[in-house]
Amino acid sequence: MSKVDKLWLWFHRMASPAYFYNIAGRLLPWIAVATIILMLVGSVGGLVYAPADYQQGDGFRIIYVHVPSAWMSMFVYMVMAVNSAIFLIWHIKLSDIVARSSAVIGASFTFLALVTGSIWGKPMWGTWWIWDARLTSELILLFLYLGYIGLRSAIDDRRVAGRAAGILALVGAINIPIIHYSVVWWNTLHQPASVSKLDNPSIELSMLIPLLSMALAFKLFYLFIVLVNSRSELLEQEKRSQWVKELVTSQ
Repeated sequence: MSKVDKLWLWFHRMASPAYFYNIAGRLLPWIAVATIILMLVGSVGGLVYAPADYQQGDGFRIIYVHVPSAWMSMFVYMVMAVNSAIFLIWHIKLSDIVARSSAVIGASFTFLALVTGSIWGKPMWGTWWIWDARLTSELILLFLYLGYIGLRSAIDDRRVAGRAAGILALVGAINIPIIHYSVVWWNTLHQPASVSKLDNPSIELSMLIPLLSMALAFKLFYLFIVLVNSRSELLEQEKRSQWVKELVTSQ
């Protein structure tokens, strides 16, 4: 069996509700432990061991919440868009469930990024908000999340709601590269990339390691919530299926 065949086999196996439910259940405890450990490492490293910034002092430490939240706001939207595309093309219900489960937490990350950005920007820029390219495109992302959530809630038929919201998610995905490259394409107040320059990051290593720890912790936290929500929705959607009846009987 070729690697491509193995990949397709894994893909179809993961699309099985019963298989996904069991695998997700086994992974959840490990993900929870890893999330807690990384969160502690990032928090202690960022708040205790990282030195104060030479310009901003201790005020820079909000970076350990703001930056991972901003990264996650884009990452979660792309997960939502990719799963929406899979649902629209191959009609895999599990992908629609993952997309739907991602929307609320993605909107939460986006809101947190905007709020912490405003708190950080007040002492640095002298204002809570400015119609900067990065801030404006991030605000548009929040509206896209809210539009997705609202559209799904407005349509009773889950399949129709999934198609309509999936199309919106795919159209809105064009905003992600705009957010990412806004500091390059336009002259903005927002600082340019500091961490993504892997060959020469513009941040001290003692500050970078806690930041990356927090970023990974946020990703695992998102994965944990999505798996929990997806398992719950699977049970609701598949409650008449044989595997759910067997699961209930075995417990």
